[in-house]
Amino acid sequence: MVPGVDPDLLLSSYDYLLPQERIAQQPAEPRHSARMLVVEPGSGVRHRTVWDLSAELRPGDLLVVNDTRVLKARLRARRASGGAVELLVLERWTASEGASDWLCLVRPAKRVRPGEVLWLEREGQLPEQASVGLLVVAVDEASGGRVLRFPEAYVDGAAIEQLLEVYGEMPLPPYIQGHRPEDEQRYQTRFARRPGAVAAPTAGLHLSDALLEALTSKGVELATVTLHVGLGTFRPLEQEDLSTLALHREWVELSPRLVEAVEACRRRGGRVLAVGTTTVRSLEGVAALHGGRLQPYAGPVQLVIQPGFRFAVVQGLLTNFHLPKSSLLLLVSALIGRERLLALYALAIEEQYRFYSY
Repeated sequence: MVPGVDPDLLLSSYDYLLPQERIAQQPAEPRHSARMLVVEPGSGVRHRTVWDLSAELRPGDLLVVNDTRVLKARLRARRASGGAVELLVLERWTASEGASDWLCLVRPAKRVRPGEVLWLEREGQLPEQASVGLLVVAVDEASGGRVLRFPEAYVDGAAIEQLLEVYGEMPLPPYIQGHRPEDEQRYQTRFARRPGAVAAPTAGLHLSDALLEALTSKGVELATVTLHVGLGTFRPLEQEDLSTLALHREWVELSPRLVEAVEACRRRGGRVLAVGTTTVRSLEGVAALHGGRLQPYAGPVQLVIQPGFRFAVVQGLLTNFHLPKSSLLLLVSALIGRERLLALYALAIEEQYRFYSY
């Protein structure tokens, strides 16, 4: 620690050691059987399962979920020289004239330069079969990625999803070893509707159809926001001094229906509970843009949530255990305190909870 500096503002204060065997490699079945550590406002904790949300929540509460759908955003391509490259489609690129330009991470990227064409390949494709050519338009210095021009029809998530269904693979996180056919269905939430994410809003993976029905039957309302999860969400932070931390911009959409659901929840004395950190960033990011008031909105947010942040909308959170030194640890610390959070993580490791996406 640095003498005289608030530990909450130091990245090294958000580190912890996780045994490799605690990283879940396969999802819990059924979804709602995942273990859940219930943290109360005081000092109490309880060991339950996600199914017990039906007992923990009260009639009149509002559960807000992120309805983004994960794209099969990992692509295999070949350079004109014959060399193989791997692409990860991140987001549509709006800084150039091409309506079908997309920012992609390329591996290896060092020799891939503007003007080159990369040719998509898929499993089982014969050499003589036609491939899709992607023109390298520019280099994005901030991400190290490449701006690629796709065929002109692929101007949004819904359109490019058609191409990715043919050529793409589900982009599971690197800490999950091995891909299984069932991952294509299991790495989506049951309420995934709007294509555009390159990673799942993982807290929502644990909500089953049966649990959602049980919650609705009890009088818990469900509402949706949209935030297409990008790679930046999970990237470890690098700067030690968090007092000047800036995060990537994210595109969110909040509908008038969602705003009315939050207002109605408050009128009836219910609680607004977010499923996942992306939902928190959506609600609080939009409220911060409007003086603490939630309004319908479609556009970028760029909000840092860390200890000291005052929440305007969210009163509770269902979230996974997150990677060390990540912005997601800062966010959860803002709700319950950094020291308590790290103590809870130590308890979860001792109790053999499963960590990360699954």
